[in-house]
Amino acid sequence: MKRRVARLALLLLAGASLASAQTRLDSALLAEIAKVKAIDVHAHPEPAGAGLEENKSLENYLLALESPDPAMWRMDPHHPDYVLAWRALYGYAFDDMRREHVLPLLEAKRGMIREKKDQYPAWVLDQAGIETQLVFTATNGPFALGRGQTSPRFRWVPRADALVFPFDSDREGLKVLLGQARFEHLPKSLAEYKTKVLTATLERWKREGAIAVKFGLAYLRPLDFADVPETQAGAIYDGHSRGRGPTAVEYKALQDYLFRFIAGEAGRLGLIICIHTGVGAGDYFGISGSNPALLEPVFDAKSLRQTTFVIVHGGWPYDKEAGAMLKRPNVYADFSVQPLLRSTREVSQTLRRWLEWAPEKVMFGTDAFSDPSTPLANWEEKEWVASRAAREALAIALTGMIEDDELSRDHALLIARMVLRENAERLFGLKDHK
Repeated sequence: MKRRVARLALLLLAGASLASAQTRLDSALLAEIAKVKAIDVHAHPEPAGAGLEENKSLENYLLALESPDPAMWRMDPHHPDYVLAWRALYGYAFDDMRREHVLPLLEAKRGMIREKKDQYPAWVLDQAGIETQLVFTATNGPFALGRGQTSPRFRWVPRADALVFPFDSDREGLKVLLGQARFEHLPKSLAEYKTKVLTATLERWKREGAIAVKFGLAYLRPLDFADVPETQAGAIYDGHSRGRGPTAVEYKALQDYLFRFIAGEAGRLGLIICIHTGVGAGDYFGISGSNPALLEPVFDAKSLRQTTFVIVHGGWPYDKEAGAMLKRPNVYADFSVQPLLRSTREVSQTLRRWLEWAPEKVMFGTDAFSDPSTPLANWEEKEWVASRAAREALAIALTGMIEDDELSRDHALLIARMVLRENAERLFGLKDHK
């Protein structure tokens, strides 16, 4: 415990030193930015009733604070920003993370979950200054949004990765989707798979309220999707149906074809394609395969001009490459998770480059999610922390642009509103659904 308190003090000092080294932050500008009700375009919130288990001892939840520290900035539950979040959300009255103070905090959080009931998720958004949140879910059934996650505050984005891997019969998501399309087994022909599974699934998602489709394919393979002829893809699919398994090269070619087909159908239906780029979870995540520049042939394809893509997480550490992609008319980027993984100063530098290039294409997101080891840094706390850090980074970037005579203060506030809500309103058609 003494080690943890000492570390907290060091982090506070480090934060003060960092702030003094940053571009000056216009506090009045930040105050205006803090008032904007934002749209969080990427998050993984829990439904009402989740979180602190009633039958679990609160003592068990303290283990994460007494374990070795993770190495990632605000992902670390020891980060002092979580103390600020606890104050804002649950009335925490202390500056430390001492056991005797945190135990009552956990009880206060559990009490708030009980008190708010189905209103708890929306209440969390209110505390973080969020009006609408896009909920990215796994393929787990027809009712993807949980208790308390109702439109218009919460909007659904299902994940479509399983559709690109038709021969992975053990992939649970594929089994669910095939069942929902009324197939016990994979269709015999590529044409039938396309019409009765792929197109039918996208159309059903659209009817059920989806506004976009998420791909996390960089966790499974690189993002280079070649333009494969339908005849070649059909021959690979038919070969599998006849019992001849494809080679790795052939299977990749089929995946390339299917991804482009899904992207085209999504565009036809008005569904946005959100695709993970940049760093990912896991010690051996293939970062080089997640470079958004690998998607350039897809963005430029004439057959996909009606499809709009979002570079999720802004591609960091390939954020410069992501910025270059924003000149395509059908490409946007969010900077979700960056406020949790990087310092505010670093995020502000990325934002400034993007805002000087394409301010109408940049969107706010948190990537808030829950840590199974501790409710002290769950989606609620991450939502508040990421929202605060993102606004500070945006204010620093705009302050620098004002001081360098690149824009006026009024123009800076206009851009702040664009980034925090108006770009997302326009892209996802949210203004018409309030």
